Amino acid sequence: MDVKILPDFLNGSVNAIPSKSMAHRALICAALEDAALENKQTRIECDGESKDIKATAACLFALGADIQYENGVYFTRPLKRTGNDTAVSLPCGESGSTFRFLLPLVCALGQNASFVLEGRLPQRPLSPLYEELVRHGCILSPQGANSFRAGGKLTSGVYSLDAGVSSQFISGLLFALPLLDGDSELRLSGQIESFPYIELTMSMLKTFGVKTGFNDAAFLIPGRQKYKSPGAVRVEGDWSNAAFWLTAGALGENSVTCEGLDLQSRQGDRAITDILSRFGARVEMSGRSVTVYGGKLRGIDIDARDIPDLVPVLAVAAAAAEGVTVIRNAGRLRGKESDRLAAVSSVLKNLGADEHGCAAHSCSAHSCAVRITDDGLVINGGGGRILTGGQVSSWGDHRIAMAAAVASVLCREPVIIHGAEAVNKSYPCFFDDFRSLGGSAETVN
Repeated sequence: MDVKILPDFLNGSVNAIPSKSMAHRALICAALEDAALENKQTRIECDGESKDIKATAACLFALGADIQYENGVYFTRPLKRTGNDTAVSLPCGESGSTFRFLLPLVCALGQNASFVLEGRLPQRPLSPLYEELVRHGCILSPQGANSFRAGGKLTSGVYSLDAGVSSQFISGLLFALPLLDGDSELRLSGQIESFPYIELTMSMLKTFGVKTGFNDAAFLIPGRQKYKSPGAVRVEGDWSNAAFWLTAGALGENSVTCEGLDLQSRQGDRAITDILSRFGARVEMSGRSVTVYGGKLRGIDIDARDIPDLVPVLAVAAAAAEGVTVIRNAGRLRGKESDRLAAVSSVLKNLGADEHGCAAHSCSAHSCAVRITDDGLVINGGGGRILTGGQVSSWGDHRIAMAAAVASVLCREPVIIHGAEAVNKSYPCFFDDFRSLGGSAETVN
């Protein structure tokens, strides 16, 4: 699907969609509730679905959980933890969270499974989780297979992970290890990436009565634990996707308000409010809403270690900011649904930014240039509507497609996004909400 956007500022109010990160975790914990306990159904309020959330629900259903989605609510009854020699097929789609969360889990359950992987998911990193699972009793297909088979039975003990590769590896083990017969220790080395996502996992585990102890370098996880449903869970608004609208507000002439956000959320991408303020935008927060007003933006330094999903849209803000913006600690974005550093650079260049091999500060005023570094991006913004427009690819990546749509605000001519259906991965109604804020987005193919 190709979408043509006529450049214009966005303004108005939009409701935040449910947090994909929180929905994954709530569904998994609800499916793991001890079936022998009195409360056998969990009501998960999630007003909207995406391809990734559907993938997790479909996999849990295949594993034996009873999951029904009706009128914005997942009604979830737990799966039976009996193990099965017959491999079940688990349709992960392109969802890295689904695959990486459920792989340790099926091994802990002693369930043979075949994970069906699409897009770039088979090529995305799986080490060192892969080696630790094998070391503790799992039998796994070679890495890179589109149909990835897992068998064996996970054993308790000491696990070691480089915490700088993916927080999803840590979360996957945190779901699985409490189910084992013995206690386990998960030792971490290196700099922890995306720690707020780990905190989100710990919080959901606590909601379901599962205990984890953590110090600076290790988790201590008692075995033989039982997941206990609280009865109902509400999935809060998604800060990662709200960031696109809030950034559009910072680029415009009026303001954009996003409703339904928890201002005290554990989601790391809540940092968008602080970052936009540092860019120079005016940000107002009240109750469950955030409003961002357009203003004169200036380049800043951004550490993306805990907020990798914000990088595509922050790069768009950087293009509009006067001076240099440096985005650091974002090297692992090369292993996402696309190589997001290359994709962001390509989108900006196709819309009129220059590729600059020299130091960004040497770029002329009132232009935009972008340069990829070893671990991020350097963007010299020209201020205001400094992009021309043109045709860009989504790279099959939802966040690149959405960033390109927001970048149209900075353009003087129309923008055509090829492969715009990529937004369905996390935000199926993205272009509907784009139009509700005054944007013009027409499907042309």
